[in-house]
Amino acid sequence: MAQPCIIITGANGGIGQALVTAFTHAGYAVMATSGSPKADGLDCEYFIQADLDRTVRDADYGEKIFAEIRKAIKKRPLKGLINNAAVQILAKVEELDRAAWQKTLNVNLLAPFFWTQAFISELEAARGCVINIGSIHSRLTKRRFTAYATSKAALNGMTRSIALELGTRVRINAIEPAAISTEMLRSGFAGNERGLAQLEEFHPTGKIGQPEEIGRLALQMIDDGLDFMNGSIITLDGGISGCLSDPA
Repeated sequence: MAQPCIIITGANGGIGQALVTAFTHAGYAVMATSGSPKADGLDCEYFIQADLDRTVRDADYGEKIFAEIRKAIKKRPLKGLINNAAVQILAKVEELDRAAWQKTLNVNLLAPFFWTQAFISELEAARGCVINIGSIHSRLTKRRFTAYATSKAALNGMTRSIALELGTRVRINAIEPAAISTEMLRSGFAGNERGLAQLEEFHPTGKIGQPEEIGRLALQMIDDGLDFMNGSIITLDGGISGCLSDPA
């Protein structure tokens, strides 16, 4: 049997690297992409530097990237596409401009759509699955997250809608994590160890999530015969979505 393969976008980030590791160790040929050069130690069979924003804005560029990935896949079954890449542009409502909105929507919402659309045939032939990496901000958010929260809420709606339309052809689901211990998150708390500790304490689990947990969950969703899971939004949040934050 040919080695199964999987496409992972945003592979250089903390969650992306954990996804690459999980699927590589499980025997998949990982086709990884990122907007920046390949990170040191990223263990994947194939890497392509790709500008997701541009794959939305420029159809010719997008098709060039898709054709290169198809060439790398060869005749191996494409078992999964994980739309993990995202941008997070934080600003007050008065400060959000058109460029910030367009980039956010292109990368966080439209790229997952067009990448899914591009590989429907390969995924259908292999009875594959798409996973969109969402965010708790789709439902529970904070000040200055308007563009990001909107894009992630729309991503959930798109996930459900595509699942309805593709039906038995290709499953599509989403993982909705809360705070995950990535380098990006930790750098935001540089010099504020107490703030990070408070964030951990606020989660009912008493800790924030690890990127490896998302990797293991994604692997189960694709690899463990969960054929009835379709159009699902799987929350991975340490119980924080059940917390009511008020001054009382």
